[in-house]
Amino acid sequence: MTNQTEAQVLDGRYISVEELPKPCRAERCGWVQRNLLLALTVLGVVLGAVFGSLLRYIPDLTSDSLMLISFPGDILMRMLKMLILPLIISSLITGLAGLDAKSSGRMGSRAMVYYMSTTVIAAILGVILVLSFHPGNPKLKRQVSMASKNQEVSSVDAFLDLIRNLFPENLVQACFQQIQTVTKNVPANSRLPEERSTNFTHVMLPNGSSVQQPKSEVPTITQKTLEFKGGMNVLGLIGFFVAFGISMGKMGDRAKPMTEFFNILNEIVMRMVTMIMWYSPVGIASLICGKIAAIKDLEMVAHQLGMYMVTVVVGLLIHGGFILPFIYFAVTRKNPFNFYAGIFQAWITALGTASSAGTLPVTFRCLEENLKVDKRVTRFVLPIGATINMDGTALYEAVAAIFIAQMNGVELDGGQIITVSLTATLASVGAASIPSAGLVTMLLILTAVGLPTQDISLLIAVDWLLDRMRTSINVVGDSFGAGIVDHLSRAELEFLDAQQLELNQLDTIKLHPPVSPRSDEKSNHKVEGRGHPAYSSLPTEEYEVRLCRECEKNGNNKKQKSV
Repeated sequence: MTNQTEAQVLDGRYISVEELPKPCRAERCGWVQRNLLLALTVLGVVLGAVFGSLLRYIPDLTSDSLMLISFPGDILMRMLKMLILPLIISSLITGLAGLDAKSSGRMGSRAMVYYMSTTVIAAILGVILVLSFHPGNPKLKRQVSMASKNQEVSSVDAFLDLIRNLFPENLVQACFQQIQTVTKNVPANSRLPEERSTNFTHVMLPNGSSVQQPKSEVPTITQKTLEFKGGMNVLGLIGFFVAFGISMGKMGDRAKPMTEFFNILNEIVMRMVTMIMWYSPVGIASLICGKIAAIKDLEMVAHQLGMYMVTVVVGLLIHGGFILPFIYFAVTRKNPFNFYAGIFQAWITALGTASSAGTLPVTFRCLEENLKVDKRVTRFVLPIGATINMDGTALYEAVAAIFIAQMNGVELDGGQIITVSLTATLASVGAASIPSAGLVTMLLILTAVGLPTQDISLLIAVDWLLDRMRTSINVVGDSFGAGIVDHLSRAELEFLDAQQLELNQLDTIKLHPPVSPRSDEKSNHKVEGRGHPAYSSLPTEEYEVRLCRECEKNGNNKKQKSV
């Protein structure tokens, strides 16, 4: 018997009051309540852009003023990054603990095929567009001041660093540092002093004469060393906790206390995410306003790098607006625009924060609450996707590398273009989930095709905008990947749910066996139940209650006899 109030309709049926049609005003209020946070976030983006454009007309806007404008946004970024570590730990462990080894392996394989396919497609699309639009102009290099030469990065070193970070030597250190190969010029100590090259320098004496003194030059050699740099090693943490979750899932009932602990931890983190999201409109408006207000010579930058920006933006729109929805529709046969509506909050947050890892808590909330994607899928797929699935970054790096080649008048052959595509795919996998990480991995691509690395300084002026746009496409790609994996894994997940339901029913029968009314009194005195296999070896709550009642009755009878 339910507590719902029922009402009789014209055909004689009874339906609950909640199912009755509501007036239009109630429907509108319900829609506003559900979408209020999304509307506030969009309003924050618009207001941030408007006020940032107006602040540019204020003369002599100091750096302290810009810092104060961006301060609420800085607090938002800090709060979101604060939740990354507990969210990754709890989501991966709880997601994998609810799967068997075969299911998690199949789910991971599907996710990796999707990630690598979409990343390669994005890099190829970027190459096609930049060769078609040809935004690079050699005159641009003479108009823009050049920076000092950056350190070249070897492809082999970058790949080996990726593997090293996957297996951190210290789990606590991986929470705030990651390893990197650094090339340094050190003195060649192995050579003897008489082997060193010597030249002479003129030294003026007080009497006006000059003498020559020998000046020895110590030769140097290039040496590679491993150093730790700041930043969370997300790849290493994911590798460890994936293995931890799979091992915990194999332990069965013995690992239930740990599973419940991490489930509760995940729920606590998601509640904190909900609280932070109500502050996000203010933070996002502050971030966008501060970035736009800090731009100098916006018209000159737009004139010099306008075609480059158009090429990247068109590529991101094609990939996020056509290719990813088409893949989703081809696999699931569902409307991709309904899916877009569910993840719109995550897209807006990524556009404001420029961090796919910082947007991860919001992406969890959108997929699980709005689109009802299975939590075992989101908890396993999203943390990995936020680390290695960088479609927008791969497209951006491919366009940027060929743009720099065109600007230097270098014609790339077919082999070099293929190298750019493959290296952009690899570099996007190794890119950190933080703002402007693509500029760092650009060194890898430019070194691979022999282009000057100091030309990256040309792209810094517009990176603040393109970084936000490519990050939003990264988040969209991760979300579509979770939706596709959820669709392909639905049968396996339902089978696992059915198995778990049968096990729960068996446990219930063992703990609370059916007892006939006639044998009720006899069964009360059998605790161990060795002759009856359906009995549990532990006393149930019903047995303890009956035993207490019998003790009370026996005590009352003894008192009456003594009186």
